[in-house]
Amino acid sequence: MELKYDKIQTTGTDTPLKIVKGHFATNHAHTNYYFDLTTVKSRLSEAGGIAQALVHMYLYDMIVDTIVCMEGTEVIGTLLAQELTKGGFMSKNAHKTIYVIKPEFNSNSQIVFKDNYRAMINGKNVLILTATVTTGLTINKAIEGVQYYGGIIQGISAVFSALENVNGIPIKSVFGLKDVPDYQYSDYRNCPLCKEGKKLDALINPYGYSKL
Repeated sequence: MELKYDKIQTTGTDTPLKIVKGHFATNHAHTNYYFDLTTVKSRLSEAGGIAQALVHMYLYDMIVDTIVCMEGTEVIGTLLAQELTKGGFMSKNAHKTIYVIKPEFNSNSQIVFKDNYRAMINGKNVLILTATVTTGLTINKAIEGVQYYGGIIQGISAVFSALENVNGIPIKSVFGLKDVPDYQYSDYRNCPLCKEGKKLDALINPYGYSKL
């Protein structure tokens, strides 16, 4: 049985955000909302709306050579690359187009780029794109991975972010706490919903949910 969600709107895009209020567990925390980004990440019209909203958040003198897509955001990343190109954003790549790639994770959950992709990171101006930012742990891994392989981080983009920055790098997000002001997350050992005796509704990760 699917979770029942509501839709919220925000300024800058007609694409809605599907939300479910409840008690959910991620790998890092417990939270009171689940954001269903299934169609945002896979339906062309919705992904395009998010890409258009994001591109307007950056200064036009920013240089982007590569977009690193986290959490299944490759469709959004491809459309964002198109929007950046149409908007006149610069790329130092010889072919004057933007690379759109996704990383791998090793057994220690560290980000890895195989040898054939390293030229797309080393010395390149990189934009990190992700679905959601809550604790910042995942996006911090992305930052460390890109910098380890010699990338120059120009910015972080997200569909939703509860944080304004990670390690001093600003996060540009379409949706944020202004849209979901009662959003909260906490360590599972200090979860207010657990203390109230509320059972978990589902386990969630960037790719979906598993009801309990």
